[in-house]
Amino acid sequence: MLSLLASLLSLLVLAVVLQDAFEVMLLPRRVQRRVRMARVFFRWAWVGWAATARLLPDNSRRIRFLGTFGPLSMMVLFGCWAAMLIIGFGTLSWALQGRPQHISPLGEQLYMSGVTFFTVGYGDVAPHNAATRALAVVEGGTGLGFIAIVIGYLPVLYQLFARREAHVIQLDGRAGSPPTAVGMIILHAELDGLAELDTLLREWEIWAAELLESHLSYPMLVYYRSQHDDQSWLAAMTAVMDACALILVGVGEMRPLQARMTFTMIRQVVVEISRALWISPSPFEGGDRLPRTGFEDMLSGFAESGLKWTGGPDAEEVLHALRATYEPLLDGLSRRLLLPLPPWLPRAEAAGHWQGGHRGLIASRLVAQLAATRDAPAADAAAARFGTRVRSRLRR
Repeated sequence: MLSLLASLLSLLVLAVVLQDAFEVMLLPRRVQRRVRMARVFFRWAWVGWAATARLLPDNSRRIRFLGTFGPLSMMVLFGCWAAMLIIGFGTLSWALQGRPQHISPLGEQLYMSGVTFFTVGYGDVAPHNAATRALAVVEGGTGLGFIAIVIGYLPVLYQLFARREAHVIQLDGRAGSPPTAVGMIILHAELDGLAELDTLLREWEIWAAELLESHLSYPMLVYYRSQHDDQSWLAAMTAVMDACALILVGVGEMRPLQARMTFTMIRQVVVEISRALWISPSPFEGGDRLPRTGFEDMLSGFAESGLKWTGGPDAEEVLHALRATYEPLLDGLSRRLLLPLPPWLPRAEAAGHWQGGHRGLIASRLVAQLAATRDAPAADAAAARFGTRVRSRLRR
């Protein structure tokens, strides 16, 4: 009776682990079932990890600590799978032993299961009947296949991560860090690049579609964080959605078609990822990221950059209603993943990462001056004076 019970429990453990590993590493679609080993593992591991991070007094240390969760959790998950497979095969081999004189203790069978799973094969412990020999062959093949799949799985995971982050990094020069929708639109308007902004939104529509496919197939990617503390895939999506919302409400010099397509695609990403992670939207009040004074500052910035705003007298209410359709979902993801959402307007002290390093401020001012005066012959004198000051600074 004990052997039968051990056999049934071992088969159940093996079935659960192999199904979970198949769904995580090989099945290219979202699994609707709520109770899954990987889902339970990531959810509760993240709860404990995030609670520990909140206890750290230093914000930079907290961010570094959170950044290790993604890759470390994958290693722990692989280890849990391997350990459970070894225990399952070892217990089943112990239950299937034949004659009493060949029965070995459970610890010895677990040892044999471990060396068989990792294809070490010392030979000091061997199966003694047909059932255990067949089981050893199955376990050896399972272990070899498991290791091969894990080796091939990690490069795919990091390739998808790198593809995601390449677009996030590109926003540094176009929208700042953290990226802001107002900063992005004003920069393109000042440089007569609103047509290029339309192309940029098209690229982000494609990026969002790729991210939806990759993050539903590999949901653990949501825990992989960007290289810089003020950048993230969630902040980038938020800034682009905000820019699309502004274009739809009142940026008269841009056609709304591409903004609409990009907005709908990114909103689908937010909805599907929230469902996959079982995250509920947050209550929406509308004043956290763009209060009344911020809206007025935004209109002033548009006027200074020469941008035509056609939102009308009810533009703030229309924008508020549009924000209510996606900001609660974004805020729910932000709270769960501890990824801050960016503001609507760029902060006065904020600067892109490309502006740092050796003579970064000079590079920033020089690039801005050259871009602003390239097509303005009347400003040649001012540009010459600026160039003289730069050359004198560089000689020091």
